[in-house]
Amino acid sequence: MNTPKIALITGANKGIGRQIAAELIDHGFIVLIGARDPNKGQQTAEELGPEARAIQLDVTDSASIDTAKQKISQEYGRLDVLVNNAAIAHAGVGNRSLDELTQAAQPSLVSMDELKQVFETNAFGALAVTQAMLPLLRQAPAARIVMVSSGAGSLSAHADPNFAMRKHFGAVYGPSKTLLNAFTLALAIELEDSGIKVNAANPGPTATEFNNFFGNRTVKDGAAEAVRLALLDDDGPTGTFSGFTFSGENGPNPW
Repeated sequence: MNTPKIALITGANKGIGRQIAAELIDHGFIVLIGARDPNKGQQTAEELGPEARAIQLDVTDSASIDTAKQKISQEYGRLDVLVNNAAIAHAGVGNRSLDELTQAAQPSLVSMDELKQVFETNAFGALAVTQAMLPLLRQAPAARIVMVSSGAGSLSAHADPNFAMRKHFGAVYGPSKTLLNAFTLALAIELEDSGIKVNAANPGPTATEFNNFFGNRTVKDGAAEAVRLALLDDDGPTGTFSGFTFSGENGPNPW
């Protein structure tokens, strides 16, 4: 009998993270539902079935990360897939429009407290979780790390004066994903001889609670690239940024 693979997904109790979890379960994984609120994580795990297991995990809390690592080590001894999905769009007043968020994120005006909170979750938290889980990932024969990024972090796209979303590139969410992309590439380079593949996925404009349901893509659309990267064969790529493109098809994204 084949031993099920083990996947950990941060921020998996709702939205794209939950969809990634559901699809990996369909591919035979045991999926650990990382959630800051253990009650919400448990509710999601119960909804997804017996192959979903809740695990309390706050990516901004080193003690929480260490406790999760120890639990996974004791119960499973390895980790086959890590999906760093947990993220926040902002850390200020809720229910603001895209234009209001854009204005608040201008580098000349941005709240340093908000900036630090977003970077702590979206970039530093992802790297902290990855560092903690690497010993467990090394125990798997062919581990995969997926960073759920965003086209909002593409410097190349926003440097183009004709790019439609250029005016929305501020100092908060977009640059936090730019840094996440940099961490993705740095990890891929460090781990390229280990067999661990590290890639970034762009879900595109997916309508979820995360963005006040702005966007025309479903959670299944948004999860598709992260799932593909989690299931890469041995000859699959590492150090890539891919997913939603404005052509309507998933493909390579500009860094």
